[in-house]
Amino acid sequence: MRSALSCALLLMLSSGLTACYIVPERQADGQVLYQHYPLPPVGTVAPARVGVAPGGVATPANLPARLYPINDIATSTGIVTGSVTNMMTGKGVFNVSYLGEVLTGEATRVSNDERRGVASAFSPKGLYMSCEYQMNTPFQGAGTCTFSNGAAYRIHIGGN
Repeated sequence: MRSALSCALLLMLSSGLTACYIVPERQADGQVLYQHYPLPPVGTVAPARVGVAPGGVATPANLPARLYPINDIATSTGIVTGSVTNMMTGKGVFNVSYLGEVLTGEATRVSNDERRGVASAFSPKGLYMSCEYQMNTPFQGAGTCTFSNGAAYRIHIGGN
């Protein structure tokens, strides 16, 4: 209840945000703490921004993700959008909004293949998804995703 009120207050005070989602975080003692995070309006995922930090290290890139239906179950929802933040370390953060739920998770490159990876995401209500993908560049890739309800999608990561 407190997180929901915080989210509502944040929405009233912030312009340009249309929603919040709550992500569980496990503390050192094992207790679950729920934090709210703003969710950007649909279609406003920032384009990939890559810079170079001092020392020549690439900075993270926020990439749009679009999922296109490839089976009858997925066809009822149409195109699904989300985002992947490539941390440029072989890891990434994955977010997608599906059937009114926000799924959050991670993407990880497969060892011995710097282009292939897997991604997993989970929602607080128990919906989950799994993806396999291959990156053409650090900013563009494609693969397949399946949801726990049997829906299957082709995922396209990155911009034009």
